[in-house]
Amino acid sequence: MRARRPLRVGLRWRLAGWVALVVFVCTGAAFVAVYRGTGTQVRHQIDGEIAGDAGGFEHSLLLAHAHSPAQLLRAAESYVHGLPFSASSTFLFATVPGAGTASNRPELLQIAPPDDGESVAEQDQENHLAERLIVAREGVATFALPDVGNLRVLKRGLAVPGALPRGARAVVGVGEPLAPVSRAQRGVARAFVLAGLLALAGALLGAYVIGTRVSRPLRRMAAVAARVDAGDLHPRIEPRGAPGDEVRVLALAFNHMLDRLTAAFAGQRAFVADASHELRTPLTVVAGQLELLAAEEEPSAEDVRRVELLVRAEIARMTRLIDDLLLLAKSEQARFLRVELIDLGAFIQELWHGATLTGGRRFELGRVPAGTLLADPDRLAQALRNLLANAVEHTAPAHGLVRLLVTTGAHGWVTLVVEDDGPGIPSAERERVFDRFHRTDGARDRASGGTGLGLAIVHAIAQAHGGRVSAGARAGGGTRIELQLPGFTRACEPRLGADSYALR
Repeated sequence: MRARRPLRVGLRWRLAGWVALVVFVCTGAAFVAVYRGTGTQVRHQIDGEIAGDAGGFEHSLLLAHAHSPAQLLRAAESYVHGLPFSASSTFLFATVPGAGTASNRPELLQIAPPDDGESVAEQDQENHLAERLIVAREGVATFALPDVGNLRVLKRGLAVPGALPRGARAVVGVGEPLAPVSRAQRGVARAFVLAGLLALAGALLGAYVIGTRVSRPLRRMAAVAARVDAGDLHPRIEPRGAPGDEVRVLALAFNHMLDRLTAAFAGQRAFVADASHELRTPLTVVAGQLELLAAEEEPSAEDVRRVELLVRAEIARMTRLIDDLLLLAKSEQARFLRVELIDLGAFIQELWHGATLTGGRRFELGRVPAGTLLADPDRLAQALRNLLANAVEHTAPAHGLVRLLVTTGAHGWVTLVVEDDGPGIPSAERERVFDRFHRTDGARDRASGGTGLGLAIVHAIAQAHGGRVSAGARAGGGTRIELQLPGFTRACEPRLGADSYALR
């Protein structure tokens, strides 16, 4: 049985779903707030109305000028009979101590017989309500009527001088049904349901349209990415929109990434082709010499020696080339460097002494500032030896100038400068001389022993130290290559830590 594939939902529908969810939640929150607020507002209005009715009832009893509880009860009966509950929906009652109770719904307070047709349960509920009304404290309370619903009742005590003994008070009660609250809340619910459905439908439609518009460039990017994944690096995305638009910025970044990928793949192909060619040449030479030697029935010792020397030279060349390639590959790893504090003066003197042993050039060493440098001594020595060897190779024997200068700058930077008075580097080639297998001199062939990786190794070592290297022209003619590194501390300054600059 095949497993069911998960349902894939596009960006447009996901955006529409999220927008619909947000609209639903916001509408629900607004509905709850308005629903409760409407009920509270209508309930407060009813409380105000029953308070006004209670005040009118009390005023009427006081104006009756009753001189006994019986007269006060008759005045109350006269008032409540003028406002029957069935007509006004206002429940009125008054309890006079020593006289009784008057109400415009007497059966509710067990003053009159129950209404015809009432069930036993309804009668029991009314009896229970009568007990609650009698014992309830003064103030506002809500009671449930069997055939009216919830009833909001206000009870007040009223002292009537002349009609009641000192300290005795009549009780005046006014109530109104809370049906208007329910009607108002039902109206709010209907309005919100209708408005919510319309808003939800509009939000879904709008979100789908907006999602379609927003996802269109993303779909174009996906199509371009699919072509790139298939091996075609030429398609690009046309940037649209305002300069600060996020989609335009994304498109430009995507195109820049493709440009970098194109350049990287082109460089990789060129590197592989150059490396293959560099290795194929000595292998061809070795194979050809061995074939010539094998073709002779009795090769002389001189021929064997000649082929041996040639094969050894080509093997040495291939070994150097492979070592350089491995070094460049390691330069991209995190543990390429093993940094330590180097006494810069002693380090330069030792390196310079070894470089000048080759002789045949006019070597000059400038003053070296006293201090320490946080660097990998082996890699730094390799970079400087490559620069010095490059200068020696491009200068005339005996009188050719090879100079090493060391200067310091702000924020712990040190600059190692190697100058020569050779033919120099054309300005158009100064950026490319640090590329792998790049040669500026067309006359230089592989017989000179160079692999075309020396300056590329210098560049990799500089970057690994968080520094930089650049090529320029020497004043008076020749080449000037500057290797700049951070992490230098003068002898009189506090020592810099390993975190004072970035190491890759």
